[in-house]
Amino acid sequence: MPEQPPTVVLVHGAFAESASWARVGELLQARSLQVLAAANPLRSLAGDARYVRDVVASVGGPVLLVGHSYGGAVITAAAEDEEAVVGLVYVAGFAPQPGESALQLSGRFPGSTLGDTLQTYPVASGGDEFRIAPDAFHQQFAADVPAGQATVMALTQRPVTQAALAEPLAVRSAPWNALPSWFVFGDADRNIPVAAHRFMAERAGAAVVREVAGASHALAVSQPEVVAAVIAEAVATAGQVPVPA
Repeated sequence: MPEQPPTVVLVHGAFAESASWARVGELLQARSLQVLAAANPLRSLAGDARYVRDVVASVGGPVLLVGHSYGGAVITAAAEDEEAVVGLVYVAGFAPQPGESALQLSGRFPGSTLGDTLQTYPVASGGDEFRIAPDAFHQQFAADVPAGQATVMALTQRPVTQAALAEPLAVRSAPWNALPSWFVFGDADRNIPVAAHRFMAERAGAAVVREVAGASHALAVSQPEVVAAVIAEAVATAGQVPVPA
């Protein structure tokens, strides 16, 4: 049994950045938890996962991985054969199985309107990159966030490559088969249909599933208290240590 709770490593997804975890991080630190918000490169699933594994290695102790959106696919890939990882938390996040990509999972059920809001342009390294059109960002990504805050989020969003979203998970077995997992998502998510979230949570045999009525895809920003509570519960369970309320 570890003497200290695992460090919480927060991994943002596409169209977001590490500061999107700011309030969640504050709430977790108020519970005396150690927190790191990684800067997800958003270039390729395998490459992004390698970076997160470097972050895990830098901690030097047990880690709870938390992924939002595409970041969920990244933590799934990063957790393979990582003994330091004690659990996985999916915050409106993808939880693929081997051979699945984020694009495949988002299109498996009807309801996503993301495609209609994307701006696509080529990048010098090859292929295309996506970002959400600024005038569509509020309603598409963060409908339950104040308009002024959503405007800033649109300006600071980090684009993602099409290749990263289309890259299938290349692991022998999805780590959520062996590790405990927690899922929290909103039923008004316009990026990933709520049916997809429910499907992935059930398939993973999640320890906890928290569905938030009226919450958008930007759950960590609009509902930080709920997200932090789920993460704290995961720390207490996976780390087998008491966590201050």
